[in-house]
Amino acid sequence: MAKVLVSDSIDPVGVEILSQVAQVDVKTGLSAEEIIQIIPEYDALMLRSSTRVTKEIVEAGSKLQIIGRAGVGVDNIDVPAATRQGIIVVNSPEGNTIAAAEHALAMMLSLSRHIPDANQSVKANKWERNRFIGTEVYKKNLGVVGLGKIGSHVAAVARSLGMKILAYDPFISKERADQLGCTLVDLDLLFAESDFITLHVPKTPETQHLIGRETLPKMKPTVRIINCSRGGIIDELALIEALESGRIAGAALDVFEQEPLGESRLRELSNVILTPHLGASTTEAQVNVAIDVAEQIRDVLLGLPARSAVNIPGLTPDVMEKLRPYLQLAETMGNLVSQLAGGRCDSLNVRLQGELATKDSQPLVIAAIKGLLSQALRERVNYVNAAIEAKERGIRVIETRDASTRDYSGSIHLEANGSMGTHSVTGALLSTGEIRITDLDEFPINVPPSNHMLFTLHQDMPGIIGKIGALLGSFNVNIASMQVGRKIIRGDAVMALSLDDPLPEGLLSEITKVPGIRDAYTVKL
Repeated sequence: MAKVLVSDSIDPVGVEILSQVAQVDVKTGLSAEEIIQIIPEYDALMLRSSTRVTKEIVEAGSKLQIIGRAGVGVDNIDVPAATRQGIIVVNSPEGNTIAAAEHALAMMLSLSRHIPDANQSVKANKWERNRFIGTEVYKKNLGVVGLGKIGSHVAAVARSLGMKILAYDPFISKERADQLGCTLVDLDLLFAESDFITLHVPKTPETQHLIGRETLPKMKPTVRIINCSRGGIIDELALIEALESGRIAGAALDVFEQEPLGESRLRELSNVILTPHLGASTTEAQVNVAIDVAEQIRDVLLGLPARSAVNIPGLTPDVMEKLRPYLQLAETMGNLVSQLAGGRCDSLNVRLQGELATKDSQPLVIAAIKGLLSQALRERVNYVNAAIEAKERGIRVIETRDASTRDYSGSIHLEANGSMGTHSVTGALLSTGEIRITDLDEFPINVPPSNHMLFTLHQDMPGIIGKIGALLGSFNVNIASMQVGRKIIRGDAVMALSLDDPLPEGLLSEITKVPGIRDAYTVKL
């Protein structure tokens, strides 16, 4: 039975789901060294924000198939190291959407009306109404940096409060922003015009210190900044200076550059609200993320795909649903062309044809690479590390698109150059979802792939099919299906045979001796 290590506290429902398929060990509070000692035993690791999964932990996890973070971010996981090891990293991008959005809104309203300080004042037996005069959010400009699921929900609620939404997100179309009732602007304009700014972006090299000494002077002196996304997006020292000097009016922070927050002048400022990373801390959110991530770990351990793998390029849940039928097609064609080309390939050309030329291509290219490398690497190659494995082997991958109409609505054409020369295959799906090989080395055919296949290049001449059939029969090899593809009568042709049995040793050599046979290849799919 598989084993799962749960290194942070998660809702019991997550443990219950994992227990359906694995032995689950809940061991919280472990040091990095302690995890390194025990992680070789485990097939999966589930955590929240406390555990930091370092390169050393990843490399020690020789059996790890998946690391699951019960939350939105994965900045406490060395994702590149996991990717190199072929370990899937998943999160729960939607499980705490509402909780995080509501916390950002609560922080904004608390900041605008001085609620924390007013609460403390009354509890101290004071009545300082004039001290806590606030500002309304109605008709104010809210700058939303990042229009993902959380940012979009914040924007929707803020609009209902009568706020005007200015948004910055380079990955959101104008049409989508219009649907959300937001005005897309560049960052400089957002900084200059916003009365409140709320951050909803991941921490990346591009967003590191997005709010800092260069950007704070661009803002109104009355601006209030809310950060419930990730620490490090705000340069805290620059923020402190701006707050102390009155350069900006206030800030509300749920996340920090170092957590827990150590010695900091932020604690001393009256125009700052601080909370201890509570964005996802609701009962509902903890249940949701535990269920989401536990189900993904369970699925991967059962050999099924994960919904929210962060290190499988382009393979988001909605894309997965649309492309699922074509992923197996791309992988099968990659496996086939690899064997035809001799296994050791130095280049792979991927051409997406018909309606596939308009779809997200990256997952299909990854699937083709996985198929290409599967004979050499077997279980070591997967959707996570296929591109890295290809790069490390010096395989040049070229992608093209051709949307012109063909016999099938969408097809994938692969061409590989290897030790046995350059070969190409094209595959398509029938309306029933069955895979068909529709082209082999530019010869049109129409055959389903099977476990054992034989392909020949031969002269189109009478009797050659019978000779091959008789030869196979003499070795007790049964033919399941056969088709010939040719361009001109009596010219070159290819023959594709699906076999019920593998070819016995020496039979391929006998086939190549048949008059008219120029070459022959066996393939195992």
